[in-house]
Amino acid sequence: MNTQPIPVVLVAGYLGSGKTTLVNHLLIHARDHRIGVVVNDFGRINIDALAVAGQVDAMLPMGNGCLCCAVDSAGLGRMLERLTEPELGIDAIVIEASGLAEPRDLVRMLLAGDNPRIAYGGLVEVMDAVEFEANRLRHPELDEHLRFADLVVLNKADQRDDDDLRELVRKVSGGRPVVRASFGAIDPGLLFDPGRPEPVARQLSFDDLRHADGHHHTHLHEAYRSVEFSTDTPLHPRRLLAFLTERPAGLYRMKGPVHFGVPGHDDRFLLQTVGPYLRFHRSPWGDETPGTRLVLIGTGLDADDLRARLAACVEPDPAARTDRAILPVLKHCG
Repeated sequence: MNTQPIPVVLVAGYLGSGKTTLVNHLLIHARDHRIGVVVNDFGRINIDALAVAGQVDAMLPMGNGCLCCAVDSAGLGRMLERLTEPELGIDAIVIEASGLAEPRDLVRMLLAGDNPRIAYGGLVEVMDAVEFEANRLRHPELDEHLRFADLVVLNKADQRDDDDLRELVRKVSGGRPVVRASFGAIDPGLLFDPGRPEPVARQLSFDDLRHADGHHHTHLHEAYRSVEFSTDTPLHPRRLLAFLTERPAGLYRMKGPVHFGVPGHDDRFLLQTVGPYLRFHRSPWGDETPGTRLVLIGTGLDADDLRARLAACVEPDPAARTDRAILPVLKHCG
């Protein structure tokens, strides 16, 4: 049974941008995950819920209104509570918001919740590459939505694959990671950690055959890369926090255990970042050898620069790793 907090990923974007197509793609291709979906469609007939109904493990549809207007944070918490029941074994939750939803309010509602079983998994803003300029004129608030996103998906790239457009979106969003997609096809590994392991040997299922036919999604990994950093020497808390608060453009997620080696605080600090969001979860090391093992995920990353900046956070001198140095880190602990 999964004992880690369940990431909740918000998928937003204007009507027709391809949100439901992206959610369907995640459901089909996240083979090692059990995903719960909250579908929010503005209207009396929940067409979007019907579109994903055959491909989801647990779904909570909502009609007749925009999610950010229909419920408060407590109401959203009760909805998510149903999907976090341990017997469901959910690995991740996706909330597909109405095309009329306000992304900033959605994120605030999620972060205001007090359910220890869930964690913020990021705001994915889906953009229509063909209609981008027209949408900016029709919806002046679009620029703010982009700046508030953690990841921008420039969808319908099969109709318009334009490097200048991608650079414009990156500039308007303030350096947020931007990935191009056709038919909402992004790699689930960009959003979710690996789920439950599959048996080494088993009989092929109809689901396997369906995945085998997905030949048009064979190069999903090209849009982003991951960089690994590890060291057995403790890190200086303040230097790492300075790196985390001044992350380079394009860095979307960071995760992994961190070893600070501060007397009285020599715990395992599990780091989770999504966009600007930053959180540490403390726990004993148990049988695990203390050390820092980080994975960084994003677009356009300079691996050598990232490793060099993290290496500069290493502090071999125990005298420099003091109670005072770790105080800023403790403010981000859950």
